[in-house]
Amino acid sequence: MLQANRSTPARRLRRALLVAAGSLAAVGSTAVGPASAQAQTAPLPLAPSALKDLGRSGDHLTVTVRNTGGSGGGDRTYELSCHPAGGDHPDARGACAALDRGTRWGRDVFAPPSQDGFCTMQYGGPATAHVTGTWAGRPVDARYDRSDGCQIARWDRLVPLLPDLRREGQRS
Repeated sequence: MLQANRSTPARRLRRALLVAAGSLAAVGSTAVGPASAQAQTAPLPLAPSALKDLGRSGDHLTVTVRNTGGSGGGDRTYELSCHPAGGDHPDARGACAALDRGTRWGRDVFAPPSQDGFCTMQYGGPATAHVTGTWAGRPVDARYDRSDGCQIARWDRLVPLLPDLRREGQRS
């Protein structure tokens, strides 16, 4: 008795992406696919020991925030080092922990939102941030704003690396 082929196009794509990802890992490539391909495969978390090894490569970031208002002023620049946490960032341990939580193999913790997504038409204020440096052995040059729901969510995922404007907005 013949069994029907239950392999859907989505399953075949997922399987092909997993095989390709395994091949890339085997040769040490740092290539990252399009955002739509990343959404179809679950990123593999890095083991804590791997995160420590990544940190030895010189995790160091410069975080510049502008127009955040609130009691802390509007424009600030912080230096952050991780593994171990240090620098003049006001919550270096928390910032490093937020980055560690978001660091997954095959996914850029600093990536912009997918162009294919739907974003709410809300405005989160004039705050902007620019993060530069090195994280997990890769160069970082990421810009943040709060111009729509997707950008606000992207910002909030990196709190306390970036200021928690939800909390500052409640104090006003």
